[in-house]
Amino acid sequence: MEFSHSIRCRDYLRLVSDFMDTYIVPRNALWHAEVAAGNFPVSFMADLKALAKSEGLWNLFLPSLKDDEPGQGLSTLDYAPLAEVMGRISWASEVFNCSAPDTGNMELLHMFATPKQREDWLMPLLEGEIRSAFAMSEPDVPSSDAKNIQTSIKRVGNEYLISGRKWFITNSAHPDCKLLIVMGKTDTDAPRHLQQSMVLVPIDTPGVEIKRNIPVLNHQTPEGHGEILFRNVKVPADNLLGAEGEGFKMAQARLGPGRIHHCMRSIGQAELALELMCDRAKERKTFGSYLSDRANVGDWVAHSRLEIEQARLLVLKAAWMIDTVGIEGARAEIAMIKALVPSMLCRVTDRAMQTFGAMGMCPDTPLAEIYTFARALRFADGPDEVHLRSIAKGEFKASSERFGASASYMTPPTTG
Repeated sequence: MEFSHSIRCRDYLRLVSDFMDTYIVPRNALWHAEVAAGNFPVSFMADLKALAKSEGLWNLFLPSLKDDEPGQGLSTLDYAPLAEVMGRISWASEVFNCSAPDTGNMELLHMFATPKQREDWLMPLLEGEIRSAFAMSEPDVPSSDAKNIQTSIKRVGNEYLISGRKWFITNSAHPDCKLLIVMGKTDTDAPRHLQQSMVLVPIDTPGVEIKRNIPVLNHQTPEGHGEILFRNVKVPADNLLGAEGEGFKMAQARLGPGRIHHCMRSIGQAELALELMCDRAKERKTFGSYLSDRANVGDWVAHSRLEIEQARLLVLKAAWMIDTVGIEGARAEIAMIKALVPSMLCRVTDRAMQTFGAMGMCPDTPLAEIYTFARALRFADGPDEVHLRSIAKGEFKASSERFGASASYMTPPTTG
C-alpha cells in the first residue's frame, strides 16, 4: 500500500493551499457576516469560483472525467489531501466545485445518465452553473437502509407520478439548486433490493413543496437541510436515472466516494481544532499556570494527535483501495472510516472547546460549527451503528472461514 503524495498531488496541494490562504481564509469572517445578514449566495462566491476554475482548480474529485468535461480527474488518493485542506473552512469546497452533495450527484450522473440527462444536468453541474440535492432520507422510516424507502414512484403512461415526504435534504434551500435526484419505490412486489429507482426532478416542478429548512443542533445552514413534500409530482419517463429497480445499486455506488470525501474534509477540521487547542493552551493561564503545563491538557493534545494520525491512515487506505480494487472491494474500509472519523472529530473538537472555555461554544471560534458538523456526520450517510454492524458481519464471516483455528493458542489445563 502506497500512500505517499504523487508529484501531481503535491503540485495541486501547493496550489490549493495557496488559494485557501490568499482568497478563502481572509474572507471567512465576511462569509459569516453576509450569511447572518441573509445574503446567500455570498457576494464574492461567483468571483472565487471563476478564479479557481481559471487556475485549473476545478472538479478535483472525479477520477473518471472525460476529455470534454471540465476538471482535473485526480485519483481518489491524490484528492484526499486536497479535500483535507478544503475542509478547514466549511464553505471552501464549493469554490472548487467539490462540495457535497453535488460531488455524489455528479458521480451518479457520470455513471448512469443518458446523453440527454448528461447535457441537461451533468454538464451544468460540472461547469458549476447549478447546484443539486439528493432526496433519499425520510422521516417515518430508518432510511439509511434504502430498502425501507416509502416514497412512491409510479409509471403512468409516459410519466412518473411521485408521492412522498423526504427530510434532511442537503442543499435544497440553496438558491442555485435546480435538480433533485429522488429515490423511491417503483415496484413493491420485486425483491427488496430491486424495488427502488431514481428519477430526476427539477426543483420547480409543480407539486414539489419545500416545507422547512431543518436546523441541526439549532444551527441553520443557508444551503438547507430541507423537508420536502412530493405531492403527485409528474415528470417525464425519460427522467428515470438508470433502469427501474437499480436505485439501491446506484445508491451504494454514490455513497462510497461521498463518504470518503466527508472523512477527508473531517481530517482537516480535526487538524484545525488541534491547532486552536494548542494555541489556546499556550496563551491561557488558570491558577497561575499556562494550560499547556497542565498534564490533562497535554494528554488531550497527545490523544488528539494519535487519533488524527490513525484516522488519516485509514482514510488514505480506503482511498487507495477505491483506486485499486474499486468501491465494492473497499466496502469494509469505507464503513470503517465512516464509523471512526466523525467520532474522532467529535472528541478532538470537544477537547478544544474545553480548552477554550466558554469561548469555545460561541461563534468567535469555528469550534461550535465544527462540532455540530461532526455530530451530524454520525448520522449522515448512515448512522454509526449501521456501519459498525457491517464491520462486525464482515469479521464474523471471516472468522467462520477459519473457525477453530484459534484453539491452538489456548492453554487448557491438563487432566490427570
